[in-house]
Amino acid sequence: MAIAVKHIEPPKTVPISRALLSVSDKTGLEDFARNLAARGVSLISTGGTARTIGQAGVKVRDVSEITGFPEIMDGRVKTLHPNVHGGLLAVRGDPEHLQAMQQHGIEPIDLIVINLYPFEQVLQSGADYASMVENIDIGGPAMIRAAAKNHAYVAVVTDPGDYQAVLEEMAANDGALTYSFRQKLAAKAFARTAAYDAAISNWFASETQNLLGDWRAFGGNLDSVMRYGENPHQQAGFYKSADSRPGVASAELIQGKQLSYNNINDTDAAFEMVAEFDAARTAAVAIIKHANPCGVAEGETLLEAYQSALRCDPVSAFGGIIALNRKLDASVAGEIVKIFTEVIIAPEADADAMAILSAKKNLRLLLTGDLPDPRAAGMLVKSVAGGLLVQSRDAACVDDLELKAVTRRTPEPREMDDLRFAFRVAKHVKSNAIVYARDRATVGIGAGQMSRLDSARIAASKARDAAQAAGLSEPLTKGCVVASDAFFPFADGLLSAIEAGATAVIQPGGSMRDDEVIAAADEHGIAMVFTGTRHFRH
Repeated sequence: MAIAVKHIEPPKTVPISRALLSVSDKTGLEDFARNLAARGVSLISTGGTARTIGQAGVKVRDVSEITGFPEIMDGRVKTLHPNVHGGLLAVRGDPEHLQAMQQHGIEPIDLIVINLYPFEQVLQSGADYASMVENIDIGGPAMIRAAAKNHAYVAVVTDPGDYQAVLEEMAANDGALTYSFRQKLAAKAFARTAAYDAAISNWFASETQNLLGDWRAFGGNLDSVMRYGENPHQQAGFYKSADSRPGVASAELIQGKQLSYNNINDTDAAFEMVAEFDAARTAAVAIIKHANPCGVAEGETLLEAYQSALRCDPVSAFGGIIALNRKLDASVAGEIVKIFTEVIIAPEADADAMAILSAKKNLRLLLTGDLPDPRAAGMLVKSVAGGLLVQSRDAACVDDLELKAVTRRTPEPREMDDLRFAFRVAKHVKSNAIVYARDRATVGIGAGQMSRLDSARIAASKARDAAQAAGLSEPLTKGCVVASDAFFPFADGLLSAIEAGATAVIQPGGSMRDDEVIAAADEHGIAMVFTGTRHFRH
């Protein structure tokens, strides 16, 4: 049932006479408090915030003087009191509210400055369960929501980055804040508590292994506003969540301009792809274009891996994203700068490599410090009209799967190495995915087609083009293996791969016509293994 409403016109400006400050992040606090006090604002504060303000030589009253009650239970209870919330929630144009304030000795609070216990930062640090629980703020969100609800009379500041704007607004309005300014602060405040609660609820969902609870919340803070989205007429921004997974969100931009919407999408795809390769076992490089790999390879060195990856499709690599699973060194940096590249992302880079790349001012270099774990649990979210699709991350790895040979001929050891490599790559290719590989390098990739047969043909065609560009007399697919992200519904796609030169195939299996596909493989003397696991990627 809806709450009855008394319509009272809010004041256009509210003079700031009393402010309550209680912050975890004390950035800029001393200067802000000093400026408020200089304007005659009476300051109230709590615990460590009060100490910081007092040590700066600014007069401040402890909140216990307002509540008449000391902080108790290790600070868990300090502001949850009618003298605080009444001062925040009173509708000052309502005679009944004013009478209640007078009757109970409640003084109005015009400005509240709150930033919350650092739950998201503690989460990223990998803290234990008890520490996470203690970093769930209670009083802070309650005060923020109270003040934001009553923005007609109260201003709420949740971000130290807004201190200067508050002071400028007060200076322009003789110590008052306008209604439109209070509205904007309130909107930001509700978004902040929503994102905060989302981080907490998602942590609980992870701890209780309850991915699909009755309610799900998602939130993040704005990291950057981009010039545009996928296209120039679309707006776009990049929001960071509390997820601690290494990648584009956690990376440090060493050089180059701000990443675009498409850059971030493609860079994320590139780094997730290259993370499939254990850096302790092998060097690996992935070249991505429009969220699809156009070349992936392993090697003894990053240079060897890069050269093999580039050979797969040097035309599409132009203007692409390059991801590496080891420290970027000068040898590979010197090769990369020979073609136009939008972004390079790697765990680390040495000084010589960075010096080489610095000559390319438009090239972005991102360093993450680590690789994401391809086996780690997580969520993927996609918006649709009227809702969200949520699923667990595809954490299946080919090394953990039981590969079952289903043909008369079993793969040779060399073929099996390439089959595992190809299936690892196919996991990151848009469906329908076909990946030809030889010597732990892609030699042809078919992606995003409505027909698996078309993907097989396109991959073979690109392999022929690459061979011709390299001056080779035969296609790169001769003697290769082929991976399919899902089963072959008919034998035609397999036959196209065999025609291209494939000698072994890896696929999930599970088609009604598996027997026909196996028979076609046997007829042509190729080896086939089933994984039992599909890697659709839409």
